[in-house]
Amino acid sequence: MTDHRQGPVRSEAARLAILEATARLFMSKGYDHLTMEGIAAEAGVGKQTIYRWWPSKGDVVADCLLDGLLLPDSLRPPETGDIRADLVDWITGIFHVLARPDGEGLLRSIIAAAAGNADVGRRIYSSLGATSSMADRIRKAIHEEGLAVDTPIEEVGEAIVGAVILRALSRSTIEEAGARRLVGALLG
Repeated sequence: MTDHRQGPVRSEAARLAILEATARLFMSKGYDHLTMEGIAAEAGVGKQTIYRWWPSKGDVVADCLLDGLLLPDSLRPPETGDIRADLVDWITGIFHVLARPDGEGLLRSIIAAAAGNADVGRRIYSSLGATSSMADRIRKAIHEEGLAVDTPIEEVGEAIVGAVILRALSRSTIEEAGARRLVGALLG
């Protein structure tokens, strides 16, 4: 019997180097100018190393986002003690991010990665779904801010994120008044 492992060994140091290089290049050049060759050169790894773990640049960018290397505070709603104002601020903040030159590429990469890789889709859902900072913020509002105890936490979070994604895909923004109406429709 041998202890030799079949298949490639994933080096955590190489993974981090690739993700950090991707984040740097994404922020400096944008999604459209991001290439696997550029990521490999920046990370000091071979292109085949990247392709062994990620089938596309969208998958690498999605992992960067999920690991907090891109827009680390954008996925976390603020906590001022007013859930409605916090969600309105979060929604309008997301659209400010999407309006940046690299914002549309970021959204495209996340959607493409989730559509092409079920694991990425599950990680995105986990980051934005029932176990996310969004759900935590809604739970806190139930316990500390008088939000109705029967508020369907997961469904409210899904509806907010879904509305943001739908508007972003259609390239229509949402102004503060629209965000206020959305939050009001969901939270009363």
